Amino acid sequence: MAQREAIVAVLLRGTDHVLAIRRGPAVARPGYWQPLSGKVEPGETQREAVVREVREEVGLTVVPLAKVWESETDDGRFRLHWWTARADTGDVVPDPDEVGEARWVTPEEFLALDPVFDGDREFFERILPGL
Repeated sequence: MAQREAIVAVLLRGTDHVLAIRRGPAVARPGYWQPLSGKVEPGETQREAVVREVREEVGLTVVPLAKVWESETDDGRFRLHWWTARADTGDVVPDPDEVGEARWVTPEEFLALDPVFDGDREFFERILPGL
């Protein structure tokens, strides 16, 4: 099976908060905490995927800033393109199927959430501090 392309949207608010979501009941591996993510649709740029996925999953309008990292899912099915994006205004309105819960947290608070994917932990421990 060919590897699919997906984005991870690291939503920034203020000087030190990011949006963490708990995966909802209608998605694979429900209950895990992570930044927002989703598939890149055919004909769509990564930047467009960031804007669309964030709007669909939590109702926010964001401005993508930069692609900051690439990784792949632990099962190798997806190539993940990590983007930062500003989300300074607006209320989080989660899609109840995809998002069980959403919280604005510091990177340190994210690392205390359980469970989280190893790749997400690597991003918050190794990549984010250097941005």
